[in-house]
Order: sequence, then structure tokens, then C-alpha cells
Amino acid sequence: QVQLVESGGGVVEAGDSLRLSCTASGRSPSAYTMAWFRQAPGRGREFVAGIGNYQWYSDSVKDRFTASRDNSKNTMDLRMNVLTPEDSAVYFCAADRTLGVVHTTASQYTYWGQGTQVTVSP
Repeated sequence: QVQLVESGGGVVEAGDSLRLSCTASGRSPSAYTMAWFRQAPGRGREFVAGIGNYQWYSDSVKDRFTASRDNSKNTMDLRMNVLTPEDSAVYFCAADRTLGVVHTTASQYTYWGQGTQVTVSP
């Protein structure tokens, strides 16, 4: 089992930056691919960024968002720059059962955090 807890969400203005953190605990979380997803009201869960054997980003956030991972602390951060109202969503941290491919489909991930709300005002 892996437990994931997100933090760092909040309300910001367009153009601002925000850093989200995900703290993992449980069985060897450093051996898992981890990813960030987001879900806006009325929409499905959307892949944002992930770190496995490589890093991968969705087209909508690459060049603005940066994911990083500290296996010594079992944390994964998401640095978000130049935020827009379209980035408003609940952001979730997810972990796969293995380390390797960064899947972009939510169903591929086994473990999920409770989510943290990010709201970007115009």
C-alpha cells in the first residue's frame, strides 16, 4: 500500500506561480512511477505530468509546469508557472505499482491522494 497526501493548493491570480507537493508513505513509494492529474468541474481526470524512468508532460502545461521528485523524502512536487484560469482544478497525486512508463491514463494508476484545489482568478 502507498498513501499519498497533496498540499499547496490555493487561490492565485492569472500569471502567478504555485507549488504543489505530494508526500508518499507506505511500501517503497520510490519504486513507483508517480504522476499529477487534475480534474475540473464536469470534466474527466486529465494527466498533467509524471515521473517514472523519464519525465512526461501534457501539451497544455509543458514549458510552464515542472515536476520534480525527491526519493530521499518520498515527495514529488509540481511547480506551476504562468497560471491561467484554465488551470483551475482539483489536482491529484497518483502512483503506479511499478517504476517505468509514465502512463497518461488515470486508470493505469493504483494509488491516489485526496486532491488539492487550485483556483486561478482572471
